[in-house]
Amino acid sequence: MQIIHEIAVLRAQVADWRRAGLRVGLVPTMGNLHAAHLALVRDAMTRCDRVVVSVFVNPLQFGPDEDLQSYPRTPEHDIDLLIQVGNHCLFAPSEQEIYPHGRLGQTFIEVPVLSDLLCGASRPGHFRGIATVVAKLFNIVMPDLALFGEKDYQQLMVIRRMTADLNLPVEIVGHPIVREPDGLAMSSRNGYLTPDERITAPLLHDHLRRLAEAIRAGQLIADAEWDTARALSAAGFKPDYVSVCRRADLNHPKPGDRSLIVLAAAYLGKARLIDNLIIDLGD
Repeated sequence: MQIIHEIAVLRAQVADWRRAGLRVGLVPTMGNLHAAHLALVRDAMTRCDRVVVSVFVNPLQFGPDEDLQSYPRTPEHDIDLLIQVGNHCLFAPSEQEIYPHGRLGQTFIEVPVLSDLLCGASRPGHFRGIATVVAKLFNIVMPDLALFGEKDYQQLMVIRRMTADLNLPVEIVGHPIVREPDGLAMSSRNGYLTPDERITAPLLHDHLRRLAEAIRAGQLIADAEWDTARALSAAGFKPDYVSVCRRADLNHPKPGDRSLIVLAAAYLGKARLIDNLIIDLGD
């Protein structure tokens, strides 16, 4: 596996692949890789001839009181996993390489409306930071397609809108949530959980399943959201939001909408957990 730190070197390598007629995929990550990341890489390898995995802890998507400094960084572990899975190229740039004019001197990309909902409401600027770094990675790698996990469903929607609005020739592929055997969605931040919190954490997914069942049974959406938030609080979580939305655009459902998604974020100790579940009401 090639390990590249400079933009110019990566562009030269991708140009060589292009001249050979190879299809290129990108899997952007912030490192501390786990099985869910590797599932994205394996998926990309079935769709592309060459896959670039980027590892970059993007400071622009962290708020002033968030965990930028303590975010887990495991470069040697990441390299070992990527070699085991057969990945072709690791792009691990420095912050100076990505933001040569500094964080405040960077040109930003912002997706309106979508970026202000849900996670965006409690993490101002978060999705502006994501849209900016992903657009830069697209321009650096110029991939044919890029894969993102559906656990971060709002992020996936923001990236799809940004890609469409800017006419970027990149196919965006969402990969289904990868879960632990007890249902907890895999996340690099799960490592913040204490042993007792780790036992409690799967209840987030359990309560989303119960919410979905209640809506299918005819319960009013607002009541189901409230009941779920209250149940999470009783279980020891500090809910940020529980929201049922239209799957296509994350707007509030209207009468007759059948394809929905429930999204939730909740703190459990130091960890902020997010999860979602599709609710298909059929015809």
